[in-house]
Amino acid sequence: MAAEQSMQAPATASGDTRIHNIGYRSYDGPRLGRSYARFSLYSQSLRGSYGLGRSVKSKVLPMLLFVVMCVPAAIMVAVAVATKANDLPVDYTRYAIVMQAVISLYVASQAPQSVSRDLRFKTVPLYFSRPIETADYVRAKFAALASALFILTAAPLLVLYIGALLAKLDFTDQTKGFAQGLVSVALLSLLFAGIGLVIASVTPRRGFGIAAVIAVLTITYGAVSTLQAIADVQSSGDAIAWIGLFSPITLIDGVQSAFLGATSAFPGGVGPSNAEGVVYVLFTLGLIAASYGLLMRRYKKVGL
Repeated sequence: MAAEQSMQAPATASGDTRIHNIGYRSYDGPRLGRSYARFSLYSQSLRGSYGLGRSVKSKVLPMLLFVVMCVPAAIMVAVAVATKANDLPVDYTRYAIVMQAVISLYVASQAPQSVSRDLRFKTVPLYFSRPIETADYVRAKFAALASALFILTAAPLLVLYIGALLAKLDFTDQTKGFAQGLVSVALLSLLFAGIGLVIASVTPRRGFGIAAVIAVLTITYGAVSTLQAIADVQSSGDAIAWIGLFSPITLIDGVQSAFLGATSAFPGGVGPSNAEGVVYVLFTLGLIAASYGLLMRRYKKVGL
């Protein structure tokens, strides 16, 4: 007791004892809300798709693939100008089909970068602690990757278009072809972004995500092309169009050959009819919607 009294004595003897309020001050600034947070996540994800704001190492592959997409277009333009050709070597709608391997590699590298790291480091619940919801996160990521893919696929078309005008090719024909090409790559961007994000969102391991995206995009295309070639050899031409429904790149090929005046890459150069083209459009839009739905379902569980 004596010890306690001696310890308490200085406190009771001092009349200057004070309690300082060192708590957090309330925020009086503007509340920007969900739309600002959603746009910030979109812009950050879009920049990240090309390594902007990240390390130099992260910029190498996306920038290299962008250059690889544009260089053949520049070479074609140079040849057209030098030879005074009457048309470009490759149609605007055909360019993405020819370069589909580069596009698939870009999706495989950037879809896991967009979502797998958030899963691996368990940062998704932190996003949802802010004024955004599951739909905001999914829309921002989906839109960002689709925009990045559109930039990747539309840039070489712009190079072709500018080169065609410099070569003094017919303005009306080139403008029409350029517009058709933009519609085609916009649809391709949405489809590939949705498929890539769904696959990448399954695993937090970026390497597994890359391998899975490459496998799905390349194996389906190889299998469909092989089956179409077999059907062509066996004179089963009616089956070629229906087989094309089972690969993303042949889906886009079928849509643009049916409605955008493109030359089909199917065996024999014969694409789907108008009726079959409607099925292609519905199937493509259904896959995009299904990808969005699967992402919503996935992130409702992840955000818990």
